[in-house]
Amino acid sequence: MELRLNLQSQSLKRDGNGHIHWQTYRTSRVLPTSETAILICDMWDKHWSRGASERVDSMAPRVNEVIERARKNGVQIIHAPSETMDFYAGTPARKRMIDVARVPPPAPLAHDDPPLPIDDSDGGSDTGEKPWYKAWSRQHPAIEIDQEKDGISDDGLEIYSFMKKKGIKNVIIMGVHANMCVLNRPFGIKQMVKWGVNVALARDLTDAMYNPAMRPYVSHEEGTKLVVEYIEKFWCPTIVSKELKATY
Repeated sequence: MELRLNLQSQSLKRDGNGHIHWQTYRTSRVLPTSETAILICDMWDKHWSRGASERVDSMAPRVNEVIERARKNGVQIIHAPSETMDFYAGTPARKRMIDVARVPPPAPLAHDDPPLPIDDSDGGSDTGEKPWYKAWSRQHPAIEIDQEKDGISDDGLEIYSFMKKKGIKNVIIMGVHANMCVLNRPFGIKQMVKWGVNVALARDLTDAMYNPAMRPYVSHEEGTKLVVEYIEKFWCPTIVSKELKATY
């Protein structure tokens, strides 16, 4: 089976008058489902920010719908709820990752790392919470884990080794938060790009930690859009999740 994805990215271009602007490009690509994984980043059961929790509560059933269809079509599902591995200790999906022999990753590729277009230095809560604390204990319960097929890990080397063992060359990342964990976790976009993995972000199944009271003083939705566009410009393409439910 195959996935037919429309990868969206942006690059700088000069118009007819020599003015520089960002242009959006879409490239069609066919990926074998057997060589493709969906990685779900930090979709926790609870967040210290009420606004973040509310948006994850809304997103989780949609994530589950996508991965359920993709799993049936042969896509590998990897759950990566960071800092909750104790909850999954001894489960088949966790052991499946632990038991894989480690594969040394390649030397990281050099890559520019421009600053984000938003200021998230206050933690990014749009509902006023200031404390940073571990509110999470597991992945959101609305996202089902198939213990016979899925993997659970928050370790970049474990995930990379598992992918190499399974012949996985392509990773679609969904989850939160685009400007923080999705980019920066040891299994996140930046690391995957530096390891030479083909990675894309599901842009309709992510969110940002952004407070509209901070620069650039836009709505939370616009802040998330700016982060997604930043990823398209500097790190990897994006897709829409509905494409992961259809196979050919």
